[in-house]
Amino acid sequence: MTMTAFHDRHDGFTLIEVCIAMMITTVGVLALAGVIAHGAHTLAGSQDQLIAGQRAAEAAESVFKARDTRVLTWAQIRNVAGAGADGGVFLDGAQDVRDSGPDGLCNTADDGALITVVTPGVDGLLGTPDDVTRPLWGFRREIEIRDINANLRRLRVIVTYNTSRGPTQYVLTTFLSSYA
Repeated sequence: MTMTAFHDRHDGFTLIEVCIAMMITTVGVLALAGVIAHGAHTLAGSQDQLIAGQRAAEAAESVFKARDTRVLTWAQIRNVAGAGADGGVFLDGAQDVRDSGPDGLCNTADDGALITVVTPGVDGLLGTPDDVTRPLWGFRREIEIRDINANLRRLRVIVTYNTSRGPTQYVLTTFLSSYA
């Protein structure tokens, strides 16, 4: 009869291996939590970013409309008092985002009341009687028009708004020629 040696083996993980695995798992979970938090933060600010983009596009379109419909002359499509006293109709510096006024142009002297925003009420549905209408506080828009040459100008619309990370800017840059 042969005798087999009986080995008392306890295969498994050592305490050090378990600790290392726990550290790796913790780092992975914390990284995932950070990504989720960043995504939620970005999603929360996306409405303000959308509003800023729309208000910048609205301003640029009003400048193009003024040129195309000949509401303004080429000489008037400038800032009021930029470098060298431009003599145009568009106000200098950041202005509260307001209705365009009787002339239909953004950031001019005849602008109306602050733009309002309608948000869903308690029921969470837009277009129901409990919707909330509020002024668009904290959004400021600047139209900057600079000559490139006699027939070409750079148009920059800068919309500044506040986020939890501080002031944020949305900048739209395009070019405007004297040819409609």
